[in-house]
Amino acid sequence: MMKLSPMRSRGKDGVRQRWRSAGIAAAATASVLVFAGCTTAAPDDQGDSTATGLEQYMEQKLAFGPCDPMIVGAQPVVPEIIDAAESAECAMLTVPIDYEDAGGKTIELAVTRIAATGDDRIGSVVLNPGGPGAAATTFAPLVAALWTGGAVTERFDIVGFDPRGVGLSLPAVGCYTDEVRDADVPLSALGEWTEQSAREIVDKCADGTGSEEVLAHLGTRDTARDLDILRSALDDDKLTFAGVSYGTRLGAVYAEMFPQNVRALVLDGAVDPLKSSGERRIQLSEGLQASFQRFADYCATQVACPLGNDPTHATTEVQGLLQPLVDDPLTAADGREVGFLAAGEGIVAGLYAEASWPTILAGLSELKEGRPDALLALRDGYHGRSGSGEYTNSYEALFAINCLDEGRFTAEEMAQLGEDLNDAVPFLDPGTAPATQDGCEYWPAEPTLGEPYATDIDGLPEVLVVSATGDPVTPHEGGISLADTLGARLLTVDGNQHGTVISRDACVDGVVADYLVDLQLPDEGARCAL
Repeated sequence: MMKLSPMRSRGKDGVRQRWRSAGIAAAATASVLVFAGCTTAAPDDQGDSTATGLEQYMEQKLAFGPCDPMIVGAQPVVPEIIDAAESAECAMLTVPIDYEDAGGKTIELAVTRIAATGDDRIGSVVLNPGGPGAAATTFAPLVAALWTGGAVTERFDIVGFDPRGVGLSLPAVGCYTDEVRDADVPLSALGEWTEQSAREIVDKCADGTGSEEVLAHLGTRDTARDLDILRSALDDDKLTFAGVSYGTRLGAVYAEMFPQNVRALVLDGAVDPLKSSGERRIQLSEGLQASFQRFADYCATQVACPLGNDPTHATTEVQGLLQPLVDDPLTAADGREVGFLAAGEGIVAGLYAEASWPTILAGLSELKEGRPDALLALRDGYHGRSGSGEYTNSYEALFAINCLDEGRFTAEEMAQLGEDLNDAVPFLDPGTAPATQDGCEYWPAEPTLGEPYATDIDGLPEVLVVSATGDPVTPHEGGISLADTLGARLLTVDGNQHGTVISRDACVDGVVADYLVDLQLPDEGARCAL
């Protein structure tokens, strides 16, 4: 499958929403619809950047040169962002498929760099936009543009790398054709796994990716090892990192495995490291329901709210619009059928930032009139679908990485979790029986993350955790938990938004810049407001 850009949007508010929708947001509905697992044991071996056989990787030099045209093509049409993308340099980083066989087969990870603008350079800030499965090579120019004029871009190269299996990295995970993605078959499968389909998905992904060996080594612990090789290849003695959403998991796992190599970590929109897979999915679902309710409160203050003027009835009202689509999907102007899943995804995409609430309202108003196009447009941005109908591989990568990060459920546990998730986020309850087959059961490797993770780390420098009070998919309690677990300083941001560190809010940007440049943390109890 070709990896092309998400649809472009105009204006800086649209820019900020685009990276949330096309980058981070791809995880949310998939997670709600039964991406979960039991507790798994943490592996005994930890990262060792000096391990025998890794010298050839640690000592490699990146050969930066011109970038793939999609680095520019993927950007929103905003001049400073296009300028940042055009100034980017790109390279490929070589890493082993299997760190237990460092002399064996290798893969290539795509890297984008926007050089520091000043002479007094500190090093690199490496980015991860979340997912898992979101590409950072196209994210880095956007961040560089939004931070332009500040101390961070003056003192640091802004670097994005596509984790193994993601984006422009080779090989990239591929499981579905664009036509299958349009039909929402992958998401439908989350609720309809059978033993046959769970076995078939391994074959499809292996065929599209190149081998089962690659599929067996896509987890976060392998990516954390890749991140340490990237640090070395960038000539940084210590890692400076900013991760959003799933990026907070990657950052926390890196801290656990390589605490001695950490300079600074900004972890924004935190995944709770102490909860089991099922508990995290319930937490996410509860966050979505709370966010939907805040939207409903807003909607009730607007003229002709499609959910009525009593927000306590909003879940019932939206279910009246969504559930008929399970059996009777609507047809969009481009001929695509829009069922429950696609319409629900559109709503979820809009919940990622309060600035998008009017778009949800308009979409629900149209849906009430039998027109699904506005919600479908939100859904398309959510999954990185281009105007020509081509998708990024973010969903396939999310699926594959989660199969190695999350534990496995028995049939009984799957059914119970499905019921618990529907109870936690009733506005997305499809009204059908939960799945009893774990879609990852036949994946070619057992989970490798371990739960809980990133606990009792010795020698870790002070870390900055940023968490919004109204975050819809990584609720604020997760940020509090991550900060406590890492002994980190917490910046609380009052606002309804997932991810705040590139919000162009002067308060948040100032705190982040002070920390990244001078390692100066905010006061205990510090708060910003969006």
